[in-house]
This record gives sequence, structure tokens and C-alpha cells, in this order.
Amino acid sequence: MSLQTRIKKLIDQISVGMHEREEIIPVALLGALTGQNTFLYGPPGTAKSLISRRIAKAFDNPPYFEYLMNRFSTPEEVFGPVSIKALKEDQYTRKTENYLPKAEFAFLDEIWKSSPAILNSLLTLINEGIFKNGQELEKTPLKALIAASNETPEENQGLDALYDRFIIRLMVGPIEIKENFESLISSKPTLAEIKVADEVVIKNNEWTSWLKKIDTVELSQDTLTIIHLIRKELSEQFEELGVYVSDRRWQKAAQLLKASAFFNNRMVTNHSDTLLLRYCLWTTEANREEVERIVNTAIEESGFSPEVSLAELDRKKDELDKEINVEVFYQNDVYETHNIKGKDYYKAKITFRYKTGYYNDNKETTRTFYIPVSKMKSREAFKPLDSNGNELTGYTCTFDGQGSCDVKITGLEGRYDSEAHFTPKILCSKGQKKQNVNSRLIDALKNEVKELKQTLRITLELCEAKQSEYMANLYSPFVSEQSCNIALNGINQQISDLKLRIKDCDRLKGLCSA
Repeated sequence: MSLQTRIKKLIDQISVGMHEREEIIPVALLGALTGQNTFLYGPPGTAKSLISRRIAKAFDNPPYFEYLMNRFSTPEEVFGPVSIKALKEDQYTRKTENYLPKAEFAFLDEIWKSSPAILNSLLTLINEGIFKNGQELEKTPLKALIAASNETPEENQGLDALYDRFIIRLMVGPIEIKENFESLISSKPTLAEIKVADEVVIKNNEWTSWLKKIDTVELSQDTLTIIHLIRKELSEQFEELGVYVSDRRWQKAAQLLKASAFFNNRMVTNHSDTLLLRYCLWTTEANREEVERIVNTAIEESGFSPEVSLAELDRKKDELDKEINVEVFYQNDVYETHNIKGKDYYKAKITFRYKTGYYNDNKETTRTFYIPVSKMKSREAFKPLDSNGNELTGYTCTFDGQGSCDVKITGLEGRYDSEAHFTPKILCSKGQKKQNVNSRLIDALKNEVKELKQTLRITLELCEAKQSEYMANLYSPFVSEQSCNIALNGINQQISDLKLRIKDCDRLKGLCSA
């Protein structure tokens, strides 16, 4: 039996009778297998204590402690009563047997309602793995602590450090599916006592051995890319979300990803493992869904991390596209112009039509003058020039912003004013192929396009090969198939984008041959 198969069977056995807890129980179990603490967030009556008891049943008869906190709770109820015998000997020692300091698994319900004295001692116990019992420092065997509450700790209450120790944070809501709800209320109460087969139950020596092996699992480059994307997004949205992820939390979360890979018979993490970050980074109900969206988006957008930089290939393709267009096609309309005293002018031969002042007869007159090219993009009025570069009075020119010029003439031969319309002659239109193209340069550009296309083809082949491998290894008992599809969508999109890039190289090659 492979380790993945064994874990899957174990999850099935401890999940019997638990409706809509298909991801909660596996992730909480993974936390226990990794030595991580879990916080169950949700309203009362959603089986949070039952989840904890079932997780403990996955292990071989571990000492288990459970307690419901309230504001009147005392340290004696959690850490054990003071020894009267020791007090007579002037020693302040607690009898910790059957209490939290001796437990391998523990469940603390309504944890944030407890007193500061209990929570401060709890922080030391979790953080250092020791309990100060009078003058003695007792090493605690606690593998994992599961805590629960229908609220997250309030700000400025000094609970941030303790809350940060709960690496896994799971939302446990009421049953939503009608059929599951009817099955719940129609059946007998779900019991914590279940029989776990000897072949899958976790022995203490196995747990210790696994922890050492988990440390040897590597974070893949894909995983690191996803983590960096998430960190960047959380940083940019800090003012809005208020989510701060400590370095310690990132390190512990990475350990969880490694554990997921290990129990799926892999020594390198993949996309399905990074989906677990959804349960590690949120802090309050207000930001939980948005953090989940950020994680999902990062996984979907990352795809694979190829050996070559796709961003660099895109930059190269864009540069080639620009250079080919500059060398082969006109970037702007080319007009017929004339040079006068070092400046370019449009030659305008315009016929004005007017009526005489006495008999109202229609008359025509033709004038030739020169309009400065520099005025074409301006809407300011100006005077045209004659062939010698002298300004012509009695004329007013104004470009309309669309490439045409309105010309007005005043006092024409002592008669009424007149106006006409002039459009400069285009010799070559924008986008038209140039006549004298540097053939040697075009051949060089063709070769660069060919090399770029080959690099993209190799990258595509590698991604398609990795896709087949990933689809065979993406399944995980800790993540639903629906969630795994998020990773597959990103990978499929990356392959589709690579095919489009290759097709675009064919377009560039066609431009060179146009």
C-alpha cells in the first residue's frame, strides 16, 4: 500500500458520518501529521469538537485532552491542580497527568474566552514545547493542538502571537446541501468513537520518522513563483485587507506544502499543494474569501515555471514586431512636400470662386502658395508663403485637425471675401509597404523570428510533457478535484498562450515576406 493510498483510507475511515467536511478533516489531519496547530472557525453546533476527536483517532491511542474555555476558567482546569503534597514541602507543582501538559492531542473550545494567565502559559507550551511546572521544565509531547471559536481574536488584546501559532485556519459552517442535512437529522448521532484499521492507524515511531523525511522535500520553482505572486498581491492590498503574514507563518505554511507532497509520494511540491495556502493566510472573516481568491488567482495565472523566461520571449517578440514594421512599412502618411530655405512646405494650388460686387456674377481665380508642414497638427491660424518664402497678406490658413486646411482670402480684387479647402497630396499611406527595403536586414529579422519560434516550440513541448506528468500527480486527498481544476486551468491557459505566440511568429514571418 502506497503512503498516499494509506492516508486516503485513513481519511475515509475517520470521516464516516461527517457531512460536508471533505476538505476540513483531511487538512486538519495533515496539520496533525506535520505537527501544526489548527483553528476551527464557525458557529456553535458544527461538529468542531467531533472533528478534533476524529483526528486524534487517526493515531495509535494518544493521550487526549479537551476543554471548553470560558472567562472563569482557571489554570488548574487546563494544566492540572496544584499538588497539596508538594505544597507541604514548600514547592509549587501541578499534577499534570491527564491534563494538557501530558497530552499528545488537545482540543480547546472557545479559546479566546479564556483568561490571560491560561493563554500566556499556552503560548509558551506551543512555542517552546515545554511547560514550567514549579521549578521544573517539563517537555510536552503535544503533537497538535486544535482550537475552536465562533470569532477571531479582537485587535489590541495581546493575542496576535498566539493566533499566529495556528498555521491552519478552517471555516466550519453549517451543512448546506439539502440531502446531507436530511441524512443528518434522520440518522443516529455521529459518534467520536470509530474503529480505525490497524493497517492505516499512525504509530508514534512512524510520525517521528515522517517528520524527518518531510524536511527533505523540495519546494518546486512553480511553488516559489506562486508564493511570490501571493506575497506581492497581499502587500499591494494591505491597506484594504490588513493581512500580515509573518516570516514564521510562511515557513510553517511551506512545511505544510512539503508534507502534502510527501504523503502524495512526491519529493517535490506541485500546484495542488499550494492550494493549501488558502487555509494558512487569512486572519478574519472579513478577508477570508478575498485571500482565498488571491491564492486561487496566483495558482491559475502562474502555470509552469519554464526554463526560459516567457516575459523575456514576449519582450523579444514585441521588439521584432516593432522593428519589422518600421523597416517594411510606412509608420505615417508620406506627403508631397517642397523645401524652401531648409523647411518643408505643402504646395497648394487653389481655385477660389466668388461673386462680383456689382452684377453678382460668378468668377474664379487660381492662386499658388506654400503651407508649412509644421502647422498641420496645429489649429492656429497662420499666413501662407510664396515660392520665395515671403508671407502672403490677405490669406488666412487653418488646419482642421483631420489633415485638411481651410484657406480664406479677403478683399479679392476689391470684391467679396472667398474661401477654399486644401488637402495635402499623400504619396505613401501609413501601413503601405516601402519600395526600397533593406533585404539583408529583413533576412536577419527572419532568422531571429525563426529562432524565437523554435524556442517557443521547445517550451511548448516541455509544458505539454509536464502537463501529462502533472495530471497524473495532481490528485491529492487533501484537496478536492474541483480545486485541482484551478491549477489545471492555469496550466491549460499557459499552453494555449504558447500556441498563440507561435502563431504570432508566423504572422511576423509573413510581414517580412510581404
